Amino acid sequence: MSGSLVLPTSAGYAMDRLLYNSKFVDLRPQAIAYCASSDDVARCVDFVTSHGIDVAARSGGHSYGGYSNSSGVVIDVSRMASVSVDTQANTATVGAGAQLIDVYNVIGKSDRLLPGGSCPTVGIAGLTLGGGIGVFGRKYGLTCDNLQSIGIVTADAKYLTADAQNNSDLLWACQGGGGGNFGVATSFQFGVHVMPEISLFTLQYPWSVASDMLGAWQEWIVSMPDEIWSNCQLLSEGTSGYLAQMSGVFCGSLAELNSLLAPLKSAMATPPIGNFVGSNDYVSAMEIEASCSGLTVASCHLPSQNPDGRLGRSAYSAKSSYVNGPMTTVQLAQIVEAVVNLKTHAPTIGGGLAFDAYGGAINRIASDQTAFVHRDKLACIQATYSWSTYAPTSVIAAGQTWLTWLGSNIFDPLTGAYQNYIDPTLVDWQTAYYGDNLAHLERVKSKYDPANVFSFAQSIPVWS
Repeated sequence: MSGSLVLPTSAGYAMDRLLYNSKFVDLRPQAIAYCASSDDVARCVDFVTSHGIDVAARSGGHSYGGYSNSSGVVIDVSRMASVSVDTQANTATVGAGAQLIDVYNVIGKSDRLLPGGSCPTVGIAGLTLGGGIGVFGRKYGLTCDNLQSIGIVTADAKYLTADAQNNSDLLWACQGGGGGNFGVATSFQFGVHVMPEISLFTLQYPWSVASDMLGAWQEWIVSMPDEIWSNCQLLSEGTSGYLAQMSGVFCGSLAELNSLLAPLKSAMATPPIGNFVGSNDYVSAMEIEASCSGLTVASCHLPSQNPDGRLGRSAYSAKSSYVNGPMTTVQLAQIVEAVVNLKTHAPTIGGGLAFDAYGGAINRIASDQTAFVHRDKLACIQATYSWSTYAPTSVIAAGQTWLTWLGSNIFDPLTGAYQNYIDPTLVDWQTAYYGDNLAHLERVKSKYDPANVFSFAQSIPVWS
C-alpha cells in the first residue's frame, strides 16, 4: 500500500476506530486501511476476499447504523479527498473521502454549486450513494442526481468506471442504492451549477401554535417555486424548552424571498417571535446550515481529521419516514404531541422532528430513473434524539423507546424511509428504502458482487 495500515497494536488505533456517532464506542476492527489510491483499495479487497475476512468501506464514518465499520478490515478512503472544478464543462471531480465542508469550499471558490447535505464532516461517498438531500435539492436535485460517473473497486478487486456509456447499470445503482453495497467508491464526477444569488430565512413561533405552523408550512411549500427549499422543525431542547421554527434557503434576492414569505406569515394568526431574512454566500450559507457559522473551514472538522478542527463527535439515534401529502388537523396535532411525549419521558435530552421539503427537481425524476425511489413525496421526516456523555442509560433508553413508539404509532410505514438515515430497527427496510427498485438493485448486486463480499445487516441482497 502507498497508504497506511492501523492495527489494534498501533498507537493511533483507539482514535482511528471511532465513527462520528459516539454511541459506537465498542467497535474494534482487526485493521483500518487508510488507502491513498484506487490501487490500495484493490489490494485490500483482494486481501479480504482471499482470506475470507469481513470488510466495510468508510468515507466520513457517519453511517447511522454504524455500518462504516467491520469486525475485519475497514477500507478508509478519507485520504482520497481532492476536489477540482472544470468551469468550462461545469463539472467537479471529487475524491471519495472528501468531506462536505471541503467540497463546498473548493467548488464555491469557482463560483459553482453542488447540492448536498448540511453536516460538514459527512463524506461525499455515503451522501451520494444513498441519495443526498440538501438545501438546494428542489432547484438542482439530489446529490446523486448530479452524479455523472463514479470510480469504484468491485468485489473482484478491479477498478471500474461507471457512467452513461460504461457499466451504466452500476451507475444507476450508485444513484441512491446506498453506500457499501456494490464496491468501494474512490472518485466521483458531478455536474455543478453556476452560483445563484443566495438568501436565507428563519421564522420562530411560540410552541403553543406549533401545530398551526406545521400546517401553514406544508400548504405553503407546495405552492412555492423550485428556487426555495425549506424545513420545519419541532424540537424538545431539553431543559431549554421547546423550539418551533421554519427555515430555508432561496436561490434569489432578498426582495423576492420576502415576497414569497409573505403568504406564509399571513397564514399565521400569531406573529413570529424570531424573524431573520438575509443574504449570504454559498460557503457561509452551508456553514450556517451545518451549525458551524463563524468558524473557519479548517475549524469545521473533527480534531482527529484536521489539526485546526473544533467540532466534536455526538451521540444520537434516528428514524425517518415520509409525508406523501398534506397532513390532516388530527395528524398535525399528533406530531406536536409526539414531541411533547419525548420531553415528558426524557426531559433532559434534545430531539424531535424535522420535516425537509421535497418537490421541484427531486420529484420530476421518474422513480425508476435512478435507484432513489422516493420521487413523489411532500417531505421527509427525520426523528432524532441526542445525549451527552454523562446521560444515564435510563435516559438514553427512554429516547429509544420514544423512537420505537413513533415508528409504531405516528409514522406510516407505507410511505417509506430514507436510506441515508439508515435504521437498524426497521423491519421491512428493503421495501421502505428501495420500493419497486429493490429487484433491479438485487440484480446489479449479483452481477458485481455475486459472493456478497460487501455485506452488512441492511445491505442489498444478492438476487435469488
